Amino acid sequence: MNERPACRADVRVDLAAIRHNVTVLSGLAAESGARTMVVVKSDGYGHGAYTVAEAALRSGAEWLGVASIPEALELRERGISAPLLCWLYQHGDDVTGAVRARVDLSVSSESQLRDVVAAAGATGRTARIHLKIDTGLHRNGAPAELWERLVALAAKAEADGALEVFAVWSHLACADEPGHPSVDVQAERFRIAYEQALAAGLRPLRHLANSAALLTRPDLRFDMVRPGIAVYGLDPVPQEGDHGLRPAMTFRSSVALTKRIAAGESVSYGHMWTAPAETTLALVPVGYADGVPRSLSGRFSVWLGGERRPVVGRVCMDQIVVRCDDAPVSEGDEVVLFGPGDEGEPTAEEWAERLGTIHYEIVSGMYRSRVSRTVVAEDAP
Repeated sequence: MNERPACRADVRVDLAAIRHNVTVLSGLAAESGARTMVVVKSDGYGHGAYTVAEAALRSGAEWLGVASIPEALELRERGISAPLLCWLYQHGDDVTGAVRARVDLSVSSESQLRDVVAAAGATGRTARIHLKIDTGLHRNGAPAELWERLVALAAKAEADGALEVFAVWSHLACADEPGHPSVDVQAERFRIAYEQALAAGLRPLRHLANSAALLTRPDLRFDMVRPGIAVYGLDPVPQEGDHGLRPAMTFRSSVALTKRIAAGESVSYGHMWTAPAETTLALVPVGYADGVPRSLSGRFSVWLGGERRPVVGRVCMDQIVVRCDDAPVSEGDEVVLFGPGDEGEPTAEEWAERLGTIHYEIVSGMYRSRVSRTVVAEDAP
């Protein structure tokens, strides 16, 4: 990590890490006879959906998953032909375009089913759907009391040739808390819903396991698994031990200016930090407009010159200030705000812990208009 960032701030994406993680995860799925759907929603959790999709499909994934129809259509337009599931859309979205592009659609209600059937008629193509049952997360998915009717209507539409019910699926609320009783409750509700689908004459596949369940509950892998955050090397269940994942994102900048200040001088807005002794400061041109939370002020460090150095004073919109004491830092030196942690640099997980959030939020929010993204291929030096 010694090349200078191309922009004032940059996210560096290590494709070798992505491919390694997908190989690990799809290998676990294969042990249970399950396929792997890699989730690339939210622009691949900030890593680049198309880039991650290509790498994943070369490393053991057979399917891709996205939240929105525009995300799905963009992948199709860029040449991704692998099976692709979209699960979060609403009335008025381009369902017809999705069916035409052979995007699988999740169906959680009669109105969605009608929209998909209409799109199939308009395109002359048999739509493929995944019926979603709400097993206790209480977001998307059909409520249990409406499930049998939805299944019956879907079975009729399949018999009429309008669509194929490819799978039944659901999503877990607390899989990242191994042993949480809700996981078994949801699994049992899922079993009942699947049996109701079979009773209606359907023969769908099943998928329930996200990253955490894939790593901790082999019994819930069923026919397909849907890893998301683990693909990017961030472990959803670190309390369960090392799963061999490698973080793929490094967030970095470089020193714009250095200066010496005397003891007793204060730094940045509000003068919340005062130098106890004469020290060198390094100005780094990245701030909360670039994804560095202002609430980290006085609570984090960066990797500069081969060691961690504290950020002092408030995080500003465009810049932070690093205390370097008497270290020989220079303009242009690389500054790593977080990375894999291999050299001792801070990690996205550390940021999340300090902020009381999850690493999903950190990495998915890093790619912004004035932050470049550098993708390093697996054969790069």
